[in-house]
Amino acid sequence: MDTTQQVKVSYDNAIVKNFAWATVIWGIVGMLVGVIIALQLPLPGLNFHEYLTFGRLRPLHTNAVIFAFVGNCIFMGVYYSVQRLCKARMFNDVLSTLHFWGWQLIIVSAAITLPLGITTSKEYAELEWPIDIAIAVVWLIFGANLIGTVWKRREKHMYVAIWFYFATFIAVTILHVVNSVEIPVSFMKSYSYYAGAQDALVQWWYGHNAVAFFLTTPYLGLMYYFLPKAAGRPVFSYRLSIIHFWSIVFLYMWAGPHHLLFTSVPEWTQTLGMVFSLMLIAPSWGGMLNGLLTLRGAWDRVRDDAIIKFMVVSISCYGMATLEGPLLSIRALNKVAHFTDYIVAHVHVGALGWNGMLTFAILYWLIPKIYNTKLHSKKMLDLHFWMATLGMLLYVCSMYFAGLTQGLMWLDMDSDGYLKYPNFLDTVLKLIPFYYLRAIGGLIYLLGAVLMAYNLFKTACSGQLEVNEEVLVDANFNLENHEDEEEEGVHRWLEGKMGLFLVLTVVASVAGGLLELYPTYLIEGTKNHQVVVKPYTPLELEGRDIYIKNGCVNCHSQMIRAISAETKRFGNATTFAEDLYEHPFLWGSKRTGPDLDRIGGRYNNVWHYRHMEAPVSMSPGSIMPAYPFMITNKVDTSTTQTKLKALRVIGVPYTDDEIDQWKESYEKQALEIVESLKADGIDAKTDTEIIALIAYLQKLGKHDAIKK
Repeated sequence: MDTTQQVKVSYDNAIVKNFAWATVIWGIVGMLVGVIIALQLPLPGLNFHEYLTFGRLRPLHTNAVIFAFVGNCIFMGVYYSVQRLCKARMFNDVLSTLHFWGWQLIIVSAAITLPLGITTSKEYAELEWPIDIAIAVVWLIFGANLIGTVWKRREKHMYVAIWFYFATFIAVTILHVVNSVEIPVSFMKSYSYYAGAQDALVQWWYGHNAVAFFLTTPYLGLMYYFLPKAAGRPVFSYRLSIIHFWSIVFLYMWAGPHHLLFTSVPEWTQTLGMVFSLMLIAPSWGGMLNGLLTLRGAWDRVRDDAIIKFMVVSISCYGMATLEGPLLSIRALNKVAHFTDYIVAHVHVGALGWNGMLTFAILYWLIPKIYNTKLHSKKMLDLHFWMATLGMLLYVCSMYFAGLTQGLMWLDMDSDGYLKYPNFLDTVLKLIPFYYLRAIGGLIYLLGAVLMAYNLFKTACSGQLEVNEEVLVDANFNLENHEDEEEEGVHRWLEGKMGLFLVLTVVASVAGGLLELYPTYLIEGTKNHQVVVKPYTPLELEGRDIYIKNGCVNCHSQMIRAISAETKRFGNATTFAEDLYEHPFLWGSKRTGPDLDRIGGRYNNVWHYRHMEAPVSMSPGSIMPAYPFMITNKVDTSTTQTKLKALRVIGVPYTDDEIDQWKESYEKQALEIVESLKADGIDAKTDTEIIALIAYLQKLGKHDAIKK
């Protein structure tokens, strides 16, 4: 006699629906901004307003795509799959609602503050401290809801997707908290607690692992759930998924320093990052093969089902990106590719291919399910697949060629050891055709997403959302994960111990981070005895903040690497001593314009004034935006003294006299610049942004040397 007891479970589809439509809307917004900034490079006239320049919009694009488009898709997939894997409704409906609206408010706050120039300038972490706190609160709400749901599950074992969701929550929590340590100056202004090489190590420990644990591990969880569902096939190998998970969680945290090769961070740290990056190839490709081989015996579905096609292309792009990243950590390749458009191509193989294609597939599979209907148009689905694929290929291939052209021209020297292309602008002008191709590819990809939005909207209209999907499940239902039944052992036992599993995940993810961040304290310890660096004057400090506000770091680096071609082009390689009081560091990650670390004194004040007013007047053919508004914009000096005090708290040696007499210093230095401009017929005012920016640019490269 069958004595199995059944219970009724009501799945919350409303929260899934909310995140699904947020994914669609924000995806289109983020891609639209991407197309705009792609066109602003070859057509600098499109930088027609202070709030709409490339430097302001570029971080808006990255934040919209990463945290709005991808972020909402993660939550959509997690809320749908966890309920069904655990045979339980989400832990708390109020937490679900708070999570959704809290996340949308964070996105809106980013959309407002970044164009206004309110930014920390730290890549993928540009949002200021009040928003950082809001992110932490909303993220913890998500974590509580996730862990609470798994805790009350009706399944003993946790399916592989849940492992990756746990790793995402734990690692992102650690990364966000550590990287966001900053000292507030005002409501929307702060300075990073870390400085220079120390800040660079922390930032790229965060930046690399934000890619790992926000753009990769949650999507691997989604792959492990939605791919078998869409294909109607079990996951290829349970054992391989175990190896994939634990290797990824442990190894990824060590790889951040490969972004800092040839820089002033300790060389052994760079080597450590390179070694662990190369080790990542094995588990990453293991996961890719586990996904692709799940389709064994279902290749006819690949031919006929565009949803499966999206998934195959997505997983293939994951494999390509996770091979390319480690290869770029090899010094010989990094020397050519770093700071170039090649890295843009690499990033977009992941963003457009891995994240974008899998997101589209999940949306097409999920929306008809929760609306109890069929997809409106399979022809539109097929068309979208080919538009997305063509758009992605045009985008990444154009940037691959642009990056290789750029990197090789930078390094090219003649037989006498002189640079073949000493004028940096020559390398920029070669890239303009590629920039047009990139914009065309991005536009095709965007139009495909718009077509998807229409198709899904019509699909929703033809059905009715089942807000609370009620199902009967066995109280001791077999695990809904298609795992190999013969695979029993320690890990199966561990899957039944949620608390222990979480602890081991924390240990695995923290180990690499702790050792990677250790050099920051070694660097900190050298500050007191070996070097003397003169801090920025009040005027220079305000100029630096104007530089940050306008996103100049998005196109200019301030890190001359220890490479012969770079030192010949820009000057002596940057030392760690120069950046000891740089809160935050401004090494940059892309050179659309030249490195500025030795720009001070190279040109006179008039040149800088004219260059900001109309770049082509000083550099014919330049694609740099014009900044005429700096000539009239007033510097807000109401917090200047507070800035000096805040920086002293975190180690910048401002004296009491320098803080108390900041205004006299500011006006004296500004007047000197104004007088020099007046001698050349330019009438400027001491309280304008252009004067502060000139002071900052003229300071660069004039730091005191290491004490002899």
